Amino acid sequence: MTSGTTGSGPDHVTLRQILAYDEDGVLRLLLAPAGQDATVHGVIIGDEGAARPHDGRIVLAAGLPPDLTAAPAAVREAARRGAAAVVLREAEGVPVLDEALAAAEECGIALLARAAWADWGDTIALLRSATAFASAGRGDPLADSADGGLPALASATARQCRGSITVEDTQFRVLAHSATGPDADGVRRSTILSGRVPERRVAELRRSGLLRALWTSQDVIHRAADGDSPERLIVAVRSGGEMLGSLWAAADGQRLSPDAAQVLRRAAALAVPHLLRHRLRESGTVRREAYALRGLLHGNGDRRAHLWSLGLPPDTPCAVVVAVRGDTEGAGADRTLEALAIQATASRPTARALREQDQVAVLLPVSDDADDRREALALARELDALAAGIPDTAPVWIGAGQTVRSGLEASLSYEKALLVVRALREREARGRDPRPVRHAGPGDVGPTIDALNMLDAVRPVWEAGTGPVHELIRADLATGGDLVRSLAAYLETAGDVPQAARRLTLHPNTLRYRLRRVRERFDIDLDDPDTRLVLALAVRLTGVV
Repeated sequence: MTSGTTGSGPDHVTLRQILAYDEDGVLRLLLAPAGQDATVHGVIIGDEGAARPHDGRIVLAAGLPPDLTAAPAAVREAARRGAAAVVLREAEGVPVLDEALAAAEECGIALLARAAWADWGDTIALLRSATAFASAGRGDPLADSADGGLPALASATARQCRGSITVEDTQFRVLAHSATGPDADGVRRSTILSGRVPERRVAELRRSGLLRALWTSQDVIHRAADGDSPERLIVAVRSGGEMLGSLWAAADGQRLSPDAAQVLRRAAALAVPHLLRHRLRESGTVRREAYALRGLLHGNGDRRAHLWSLGLPPDTPCAVVVAVRGDTEGAGADRTLEALAIQATASRPTARALREQDQVAVLLPVSDDADDRREALALARELDALAAGIPDTAPVWIGAGQTVRSGLEASLSYEKALLVVRALREREARGRDPRPVRHAGPGDVGPTIDALNMLDAVRPVWEAGTGPVHELIRADLATGGDLVRSLAAYLETAGDVPQAARRLTLHPNTLRYRLRRVRERFDIDLDDPDTRLVLALAVRLTGVV
């Protein structure tokens, strides 16, 4: 485990320190027979070779089956090889087995559960960050100030450097800063006020080559005063080879101290655990919200807890909008879905978007006002216009579900939105609309949705049946499906042969010949209403038309 130490402290951490550092609840302690002050010297992912000793490390049981039936054996094996603790994955609806708890107590090994919303990467990041924090070392004013967080570290560094300090992440967002003096330059003032480095300033630093030097240098970079811009010192904050952010010291009405570079270098080392925590919290928030939104849409887990994670009151009416792309894969298709998700959340700050495989689902809180209840359809229209304007991309169909009384019922709106998308694709595939319509609400495609629901209900009956219609469908699909397509056109035009032939781009006599083959080869009476009903359902269920 990469610890990110400064060289003045031990390269280990206790369970107590890990749990105290874990503000986001990535880990939950289930059992600690030897107490929480047991020392952890690193991390093992999975088995990593049967002969390797574990020597006081935490074992992440990453390879266990979801049902956790193998957990007790994994706990005993980790204890036999000297592990300090085992972390099991906490899955929704799969509690940690009593047998695993009993095995941990019997072997005297700590047992922890990883939150269902987190992943093993979050767990590793937490352990790295907690170890770096414990290993930072103490004994001088700068190190002691780090206990107060980044703002305290920035203030203490500013006093020792005799300048102004800004701590930034890799996105040039300001995470902490020291007090701004009356002589601070304009760039610093605008950076502090906006919470991030202005884009024009970032572009200037990129052109000058300073950013390239910052990303690649291990030392403090000096930038001399230039006009209104005062002298600056900049240093990257790294954990191992990973770039976490940077510290900037600017002269503020006086010269920086002679040892300012050394002070800044020390402060960067002390900032490592804080920037690791920032990154962990940021990624954890995104992952927790995605987990909560997925649970709401699919009706899994504690829906009230999911709404709480999303910051939404349970009594807020909402609707779901789903955008589903066609079968085309690649970077272009992915960029289209990403653009739709950004548009939805940028134009409606209360919306939450979830990207899953070939779709984006948007949970949209609305009010009881009649205009607001049409907001989901308005969003679907906007997303359709955006998707249509992106060149060389796959088609995207967008469905708006009905407005439900509460986020607790979001799964109902999600299911209806998916049905709307399915109806749009069905209508387009069958050529029902002269111009393809790729966004709609339930009221726009109601009859098609009813038909799809009926087809879903009748499918098991059809699949269990036998007879001439089944023989026709099975035999024709095996040779290309011409008869199935011909029957579909014939039935949809109410037996109008010339109109059906035009739809198929056939000569009417060719269609008459195919219909005669249906009668003669399979002994199917197309004049019988029951037979026509079974045929109509059968050709729709094939999915060929």
